[in-house]
Amino acid sequence: MELEIAIEAGWPTPPNWEAVAGRALAALSQVAPELANPRLSASLLFSDDAEVHELNREWRGKDKPTNVLSFPMLEREGLLALSPEGPPELLGDIALALETCAREAADKGVPLEHHAAHLVVHGLLHLAGHDHVHSDEDAAAMEALEIKALALMGIADPYGDRDPVTGSPKGD
Repeated sequence: MELEIAIEAGWPTPPNWEAVAGRALAALSQVAPELANPRLSASLLFSDDAEVHELNREWRGKDKPTNVLSFPMLEREGLLALSPEGPPELLGDIALALETCAREAADKGVPLEHHAAHLVVHGLLHLAGHDHVHSDEDAAAMEALEIKALALMGIADPYGDRDPVTGSPKGD
């Protein structure tokens, strides 16, 4: 999979946000191999609250900024059936909002780089058809994939309650 990345003014450097996103994709491809398909591409926009607010209002009917938005272009069944041979396929678009991401990272006491990597992983999983809204089981499965991918990057469990190897709740 190829990521097309645009970084708007304001995102601090270091780190190299393209490298952060690339590491997130590489780790996620190990736990969600459907994302390793060479035909796939996705766009990733490191933006600000104002732009994400507008996108959220226009496309989701929510009049506020959010940390990450994902706009999938393929249904999960189509993604899983996609052979590695053939023309390119756009999986979808992701946008991150700097101010919201920075505030959340500070509230959690984690580096912005780690929180942004988590949100890239989260956004890519949404593009791949994963969901955390419709059922607790779906949410647990998606969180487990996030935790495993982030552990491969050396990033702690953002939920703080799951085993990084199995993705199961600690103590199970």
